[in-house]
Amino acid sequence: MSKQKKFILQENELPTQWYNIQADMPNKPLPPIHPATKQPLGVDDLAHIFPRECCVQELDTEHAWIDIPEEVLDKYKFYRSTPLVRAYALEEALGTPAHIYFKNESTNPLGSHKINSALPQCYYAKQEGTTNVTTETGAGQWGMALSYAAKLFGLDAAVYQVKITMQQKPYRSSVMRTFGAAVTASPSMSTRAGKDIITKDPMHPGSLGTAISEAVELATTTPNCKYTLGSVLNHVGLHQTIIGLEAEKQMEMAGEYPDMVIACFGGGSNFGGLAFPFMRHNILDGKTTEFIAAEPESCPKLTRGEFRYDFGDEAGYTPLLPMYTIGHDFKPANIHAGGLRYHGAGMIVSQLIKDGLMRGVDIPQLETFEAGLLFAQTEGIIPAPESTHAIAATIREAKKCKETGEEKVILFNLSGHGLIDMPSYESYLNGDLRNYEVPDEEIQKYLTNVPKI
Repeated sequence: MSKQKKFILQENELPTQWYNIQADMPNKPLPPIHPATKQPLGVDDLAHIFPRECCVQELDTEHAWIDIPEEVLDKYKFYRSTPLVRAYALEEALGTPAHIYFKNESTNPLGSHKINSALPQCYYAKQEGTTNVTTETGAGQWGMALSYAAKLFGLDAAVYQVKITMQQKPYRSSVMRTFGAAVTASPSMSTRAGKDIITKDPMHPGSLGTAISEAVELATTTPNCKYTLGSVLNHVGLHQTIIGLEAEKQMEMAGEYPDMVIACFGGGSNFGGLAFPFMRHNILDGKTTEFIAAEPESCPKLTRGEFRYDFGDEAGYTPLLPMYTIGHDFKPANIHAGGLRYHGAGMIVSQLIKDGLMRGVDIPQLETFEAGLLFAQTEGIIPAPESTHAIAATIREAKKCKETGEEKVILFNLSGHGLIDMPSYESYLNGDLRNYEVPDEEIQKYLTNVPKI
């Protein structure tokens, strides 16, 4: 631990623009389309759900750099930059010649990377006169961040949290309510979508798909209300690139450049946030960095899904999105990495995988908790169950370096801490957790309900 090095930027070194990888992609993402007309959607079509400026950013395939509003930048300065850390103790425990670095997004007051997009989304909503925002949340990290950002900008927030994760992580919903948000377990009886889901399956544990349906319904039926999203969409990944842009400068301070960039993967926000700024150098400058997205074995859209147009929610309220999917009504297993239990991948990431610019790996639940314990015992940080997927993938690659003797530089994103996830660790330590692997026939069953486009 005495060797540990942290690299932190000064306030005047913080990025003042986000990076929009859509402008540089060799093949642009296919457009979202209207489920009835099958026609591409424009800003006006999306703006009845989302803040208008977010819709402009969502569809922008021309401008590589988007200015961060001054008021958002001022609030970023509350907690940014976040440290880049050389994980010497983890390297030593693994006996690997690899150099392992992690970007520590757990140090901000909300405990995860999610606040990076919650702030601008609430800012843009406030700028256009919105008074209410609504959203979904899986593990609760996004719900906490959105609730806090809404309070900062004087907005009322309503959060639908996946029912099973509300039971697994009760303190996250308590934090949301502390910030003034109304929190409802999804599926619920408070929306038409929720009632339909419960009628069909009274014991439904909830999913991000059910929670998105309820949040979108509330936004479209409540005056002066907009829906905000914590992952998947292009503008969310755009806001998160503050992570990778900082990490670029910090890797320069360390005198190294990553051979591999790794992050956990639910919808793509923390992965894209770290990876996209580095990926532009592969696209434009001939760099050969490898990009790995680590998803749960129990929700394998990147590794076993199909590239299709599909809904982003269970009820079919959202536009159809071009994504790797295992079906919008997929019912995920009750794993403890609640933020990764999503059926589809974001449009940008899906296109990048299709083009071979990155790859996914799926990791069993027990392996992720084993990796989380090792990281905690060596680096002194208890990681969120979502982040343990990135750690497990990093450990796999570091062990390969040990076998080959290669001194690769590996950078991963510690997207959040696990201090509110201790019941999950308790279950693991007590031997109560198990792995869940989805049978092929189950994935095919859910894929039959994906629209034929």
